[in-house]
Amino acid sequence: MKYILLFCGTIQGQQAFDDLSEESLRQRYGEVGRWFEENGSRIVGSHQLQPPRAATTVRFKDDGQPVVTDGPFIEGNEIIGGYAAIEVADLDEALRMAKTWPGRGAVEIRPVIER
Repeated sequence: MKYILLFCGTIQGQQAFDDLSEESLRQRYGEVGRWFEENGSRIVGSHQLQPPRAATTVRFKDDGQPVVTDGPFIEGNEIIGGYAAIEVADLDEALRMAKTWPGRGAVEIRPVIER
């Protein structure tokens, strides 16, 4: 089965990440890099996303007309920092991977519709 792991955090967590020293940043990226290496056989694609301030969102009014705004899709305090597309046997295997994510925050597991 294919799933997307969405790596989520908070605005405060993003600010704390942005404020890390070079050494702490290297350490955090090292932890994440090791996670990707350990799970590489099941990861079919991934990207880290730019911060929410770089987002542009298209929303649709009730009449179907698109409205383009600067900013992220998610309203509130949570942000999506990146994702990994994975191919695993089942949800249990996806959960085992998500539980080992070193990036902190939350990991949303979403199945992919395959046609």
